[in-house]
Amino acid sequence: MALLALLAAPRGAAAQTPANDFPTEARADYVFACMAANGQTSEALRKCACSMDVVASILPYDRYVEAETILSMRQGLGRSVSMFRAANFEEAVADLRRAQAEGEIRCFN
Repeated sequence: MALLALLAAPRGAAAQTPANDFPTEARADYVFACMAANGQTSEALRKCACSMDVVASILPYDRYVEAETILSMRQGLGRSVSMFRAANFEEAVADLRRAQAEGEIRCFN
């Protein structure tokens, strides 16, 4: 649990941002990953930026960081990683997945 708290703790300017105001770095990271999956075109840029705006309007930044941290930790190996697959982490991941689905509905259709 201490590891999750440490990884999810906001740093620097992010610590001072309102819950739904994502730092530029987080927005850019999301858009770059989205474009990698959807093409490196100006249309993909527009749709991915729109999707990030939708996610940010639904999910507070601290909840987004929590879900992203859980998903990142799940990619590892070993016994310590298995705790991030536990049911008590599913709600944060489900919230992120719902926000991303809403972004896809609003921006990619």
